[in-house]
Amino acid sequence: MMTTSPYARPANSQRDRPKGLSHQLADRLTQLLEAATDIADFAADRAAAIDRPGEFPAEEFGRLRDFKLLSAPLHSSFGGVGLGFQAEQTQTLLQILQQIGRGNLSLGRVYEGHVNGLQLIQTFATPQQVQRFAQDARDGRIFGVWNAEAKDGIKITPLDDGRYQLEGCKTFCSGCDYVSRPFVSGTLPDGGWQMCVVPMEQVRVQVDPDWWQPSGMRASASYKVDFSGVILTDDDLIGQPGDYFRQPWLTAGVVRFAAVQLGGAEALLDTTRTYLQGMGRTDHPHQQARLGQMAIALEQGNLWLRGCAAQIECYSPIFGGLPHESPGNASQLVAYANMVRTAIEQICMDTMQLAERCIGTRGLLPPHPAERIIRDLTLYLRQPAFDVALTGVGEYALSQECPSRQMWS
Repeated sequence: MMTTSPYARPANSQRDRPKGLSHQLADRLTQLLEAATDIADFAADRAAAIDRPGEFPAEEFGRLRDFKLLSAPLHSSFGGVGLGFQAEQTQTLLQILQQIGRGNLSLGRVYEGHVNGLQLIQTFATPQQVQRFAQDARDGRIFGVWNAEAKDGIKITPLDDGRYQLEGCKTFCSGCDYVSRPFVSGTLPDGGWQMCVVPMEQVRVQVDPDWWQPSGMRASASYKVDFSGVILTDDDLIGQPGDYFRQPWLTAGVVRFAAVQLGGAEALLDTTRTYLQGMGRTDHPHQQARLGQMAIALEQGNLWLRGCAAQIECYSPIFGGLPHESPGNASQLVAYANMVRTAIEQICMDTMQLAERCIGTRGLLPPHPAERIIRDLTLYLRQPAFDVALTGVGEYALSQECPSRQMWS
């Protein structure tokens, strides 16, 4: 397949930007962040009501669509603001993801996958594919990345007529029945890993909702889906085999789910504080100390996100650069993103423990929101390859000879 990008020279460089656009862009980003904050408040109010398998934050996604947060990840030349793709918008993206995670981690999980899918398309797809999928995003379709699988994972078999047949299943398909443009990648006969986008309304699949019986993230609709018999064409295949695992794109993207997770920690701090205020326990020194630790941890997370956003922006004008470019030190960006992921996981775990000590047994019983947030966050934190991420940071640090103060500059 051709992989020529429509971004041979990014349109968001200073010399290409029409005079005055930066102010317009700043205003638009502010509006998107304010909309995300309002949607998060709405989502938080409804989170308990949809906290069960079979439910989904559909109304919340309707609001994301109405405020153009579904098309915002598109490059500005396709009607978006490049949220998650144009590197100078990374900080705003992470703030938006954090706020949405604060409202409902299930909502944040699926929206992060939407942003991820559009980033992959704009990085690795052909210009014609980018045009096609950009229209889908503007029409309000939800994208996702369904990569998890077990022994019965996806196999992609080329057919004689230039088409491709899928066989096998994906697990943890978050947003199932609502995500209509999921990445459903699989193994080619030669062992290559090929990215595909399945137009769900055009195919027939077998969905197993009973497979999803979790303790947390119940409303994310993360079902098991059997794609056996689905037929795709070249137009549905994205990039070259192995592109999904290329760096720095694969690892740098972990900062997105880390931002959503930190939103869960923010919600937990808020609900813990509200609980203590309602119980009249704000003058107890031990409670004050625990809230102080939670506040410090949350601010550390904010600083980590800000630092990674700066790393991404310094690396290239667009997220991770383009496949045919080597704009910067990819190993440094990968190691920094792994630090952020590792640090924010620990921040969330510490925040949960402190919250549990603050509110005691009474606050850990439903319908108190802390009970649900802790369940959701506990499950969401279990992202794959944690040890690989941690040892990768150490490997990078050991490979450097510069003073530590210069390691990330």
